[in-house]
Amino acid sequence: MKATGIVRRIDDLGRVVIPKEIRRTMRIREGDPLEIYTDREGGVIFKKYSQLGDVSDFAAQLCDTISRVAGIPAVITDRDSCIAAGGMPRREVVDKRISPQIEQIMEERSGVRLEQPVPMCDGIDKYQAFIVVPILSEGDVLGCVAFVSDGGAPALSETELKLAQTVAGFLGRHMEA
Repeated sequence: MKATGIVRRIDDLGRVVIPKEIRRTMRIREGDPLEIYTDREGGVIFKKYSQLGDVSDFAAQLCDTISRVAGIPAVITDRDSCIAAGGMPRREVVDKRISPQIEQIMEERSGVRLEQPVPMCDGIDKYQAFIVVPILSEGDVLGCVAFVSDGGAPALSETELKLAQTVAGFLGRHMEA
């Protein structure tokens, strides 16, 4: 654990305020679920909870399948980082933070085929996203399905967009169950 030097008191309802600087740095938004852990030294740890993190093995299989079908690398993310990749070396993107551009596309809640690709991961320009479709479950954005390229613009049609929409819709429904 890393000390921040910030001290907060718990109010009479058991609440504690997480400072704005920490929320901004950790990308914690209003309404985000936090998981609570305790350690042996008496520490309390808040960790962002990712519903899609629970299905990362399943997401990896989906990525491999849609990548083979489309012939283009595919990535599935949660709201903060890439959780699965297919058709590319996984270590290059899995567990890497998504770019602000991908985050913005997800917040718009609409699948897009981009004329100008955007970086998939924050600070890594190697993989550029050409198709990004948010995963929606009960009205909440959980992540996205994206088709990416590591160089040049792949020939994309409406079919790849529909495939990404299908997988995103399936994952959204799966998370509701």
